[in-house]
Amino acid sequence: MRSGRTDAVTGMPDERLQGLAEDQAVRLLAAHGPNVVTAQRPVPLRARVLAQLRDPLIMVLLGAVVLTVVIGDYADSAVIALVVLVNTTVGVVQEVRADHAVAALSAMSAPTARVRRGGADKEVPSSDIVPGDVLVLGEGDIVPADARLVDAAALLVDESMLTGESVPVDKSPRSERPDDAVLRAGTVVVRGRGTATVTATGADSALGRVARMLDTRAEPTPLQQRLAALGRVLAVVTLALCVVVFLLGLLRGTAPATMAVTAISLAVAAVPESLPAVVTLALALGARRMAARHALVRRLSAVETLGSVTVLATDKTGTLTEGRMVVERVWTPAGEVSLTGAGYEPAGEVRVAGRPARSEEVRPVRALLTAAALCNDAGLRPPAPPPHQGGDERWTAVGDPTEAALLTAAAKAGCAEPGVLRDRWPRTAEEPFDSVRKRMTTLHHTPAGRLLVCLKGAPEAVLEPAVLDEPLALLHSARDRAAAYAAQGYRVLAVASAERDDAPARVADAEAGLRLLGLAALADPPKAAAVGTLADCRAAGITPVLITGDHPATARATAERVGLITEADAGDVVTGRALAAGEVPDLTAVRVFARTDPGQKLDIVQAWRARGHVTAMTGDGVNDGPALRRADIGVAMGRRGTEVARQAADLVLTDDELSTVVSAVEEGRRVYDNIRRFLLYGLAGGAAEILVMLLGPLLGLPLPLRAGQILWINLLTHGLTGVAMGAEPVAKGTMRRAPRPPGQHVLGDGLWQRLLFLATVVTAGSLTAALVARGAGAPWQTVLFLALLMAQLGVVLGLRDRLLTRENLFLPVAVAASAGLAAAALYLPALRTLLGTVPLSPPEAALALAGAGLGFLAARLSGRWRVADGAREHRRTTAGT
Repeated sequence: MRSGRTDAVTGMPDERLQGLAEDQAVRLLAAHGPNVVTAQRPVPLRARVLAQLRDPLIMVLLGAVVLTVVIGDYADSAVIALVVLVNTTVGVVQEVRADHAVAALSAMSAPTARVRRGGADKEVPSSDIVPGDVLVLGEGDIVPADARLVDAAALLVDESMLTGESVPVDKSPRSERPDDAVLRAGTVVVRGRGTATVTATGADSALGRVARMLDTRAEPTPLQQRLAALGRVLAVVTLALCVVVFLLGLLRGTAPATMAVTAISLAVAAVPESLPAVVTLALALGARRMAARHALVRRLSAVETLGSVTVLATDKTGTLTEGRMVVERVWTPAGEVSLTGAGYEPAGEVRVAGRPARSEEVRPVRALLTAAALCNDAGLRPPAPPPHQGGDERWTAVGDPTEAALLTAAAKAGCAEPGVLRDRWPRTAEEPFDSVRKRMTTLHHTPAGRLLVCLKGAPEAVLEPAVLDEPLALLHSARDRAAAYAAQGYRVLAVASAERDDAPARVADAEAGLRLLGLAALADPPKAAAVGTLADCRAAGITPVLITGDHPATARATAERVGLITEADAGDVVTGRALAAGEVPDLTAVRVFARTDPGQKLDIVQAWRARGHVTAMTGDGVNDGPALRRADIGVAMGRRGTEVARQAADLVLTDDELSTVVSAVEEGRRVYDNIRRFLLYGLAGGAAEILVMLLGPLLGLPLPLRAGQILWINLLTHGLTGVAMGAEPVAKGTMRRAPRPPGQHVLGDGLWQRLLFLATVVTAGSLTAALVARGAGAPWQTVLFLALLMAQLGVVLGLRDRLLTRENLFLPVAVAASAGLAAAALYLPALRTLLGTVPLSPPEAALALAGAGLGFLAARLSGRWRVADGAREHRRTTAGT
């Protein structure tokens, strides 16, 4: 679409507004670099390896390698060195994969900007902005780089993030103060529009200079912090128990060097030292899966928080409803008509009482819609031609959906095309719509040389004697009709106009003495999936709340249609005026809020948080930014949302569907469940190994396991199988249980009891197999080694929620590979020498393999306890709600 912009003073085409040619932009981007304030430096491979080797337990293992070499125990030293090598490799690979996943998410969530290049407007990534680019800015945009204004209309910019000044600043290229024509990167357009030429990008911009003073290191997520604290506690406890094992061995006469290596190996095997890396990878991959389901996570911590959401505060337009406004009825002082057609396609007809309207009945409707089309900044985009891949197959709105619906209605009524109207009545000035005035006014030159004033806005802001020069009886009639439309769920706009001889000093001065043209009633039908989505929220223990700026009657009608409230509910819609007057003692008792302002949205979110709830809030406008920041999870609309909303949010919906939030909550619960599953498996196995080493000597098994055998078990259980658990599919009934409390310990909700149960069963089964083998004269240490390893692999499969699922085939493959390596430890000569094992006969092997079945059954039994406890908790929570 070509730009027809002209200089606001001379009225002549302004060459400064044509923008750079594409080849110029490419050359400048190569010369100046990307418009990024802080480029993330890649971490060298050697730094990653050293970071892994600095882990305290790995350093202890390296000491064990030195010790075993000194005493001549080369077999154990080789096994320990192999474990260090594998653990370091896995840790580095996990870090790299997580970094790549996060980098991909950052690229997907990168902000965009509108620029004019070669005279055409286009949207480009903000990182591609270069000095000399022409920026096209509108309400809600974040200024992507330092720039100097060339053209502006009622431009108001919030510079608080740079200057600390809370009051927005008027910007104009014709101001006497030079700073009024300067825009700085990172500031926000609060009102109006403008065109500016970029002067500095990236680190050279104002935002870049500030960013250089900031610490850009990534902070660990709350879950990672809790797990790190848990790891420190486990390390202390484990080391204490290993000291006990060491002392018991000395009392039995075992060589100190042998017991030192054994105790060190046991400490490393008992603590899942790779857990932080596994968690980071699980969070990053969870975020990638959410992105595939149209939920773009901007902060990793949001992945874990989503699983705890208890309240979903949603707006109405485009979230619960289609966001594709349609003018269905038009009222004028001459009568009422209806318009047919769906969506933004300019096809339909004007009807009166079920028949096509006559010419004289259409005339006043055409006058109203002509004024509405002039007082309008939107456009209509036709469907992409069939060869165009990925194009929209429907007519779509360019700009505000309500204004686009008015253009569609104007076409149905036979008005001239928007471009023709704007050429015939060129705009000379404007006063944009804002949430305080609730109306928009434009001034136009008429073909006769006079001035045409066009105004549209909310009925309560237009149907006033201060605005309209009409009889009071007509104003009362119009107000009654507007109220009736709103009660039926319509969004209502009043339209007025007048012709003047002289231009006023200010546009606002023209908003008086106008003639009422009538009312336009617009419908925004609920989305087909809205009813089911809210039902899914309730089933998951999430309370939906509607917060909208629309009329209370419109909000009520929509809430009833989507099942948020019923017709029998009384006093269920609260207005912003009631909130301001302090008439609502408990905000958490209300499910529908109407006519709210940004501050009140904050109050509502804070009220729920004060009650201990975890809140998710959707939004798309500039005024939603503060509440999106305050909510535990801010959810912005990716398609129709402003850049302010997207940057303030934790989650961006690329399809603008509320059902995607439910999918993201499900994914968040899946990630958290898989991390807890890994903890249960890893800690239960580690506890079993410690118990075997503590209890074995008391049962006549002098040195139950050698150091190399302990580490081989650790390698096969915490290696591929442990990582594969992080990709398990979502459990059955995940969205039919109450959200987990945000303050719940990671081992809470019965996990530590299940851990002790599994550790006890695995220990008892393994020691029993060893004692039976000893009684039969079989190699009991090898039987114990194989039984303990296979019991843990049995636990892995038993902990699966969907036992025979084809999802995550990596897990059974990893278990099979670990079992094969366990067999190799017995029957491959080189490994037998390293690990000190011997081949087992079929009956002896069967005795050890019985541990796998025992571990599997124990895990399935503990899972049944969890399901029963979860069902009781969900019934209790649902009854309370």
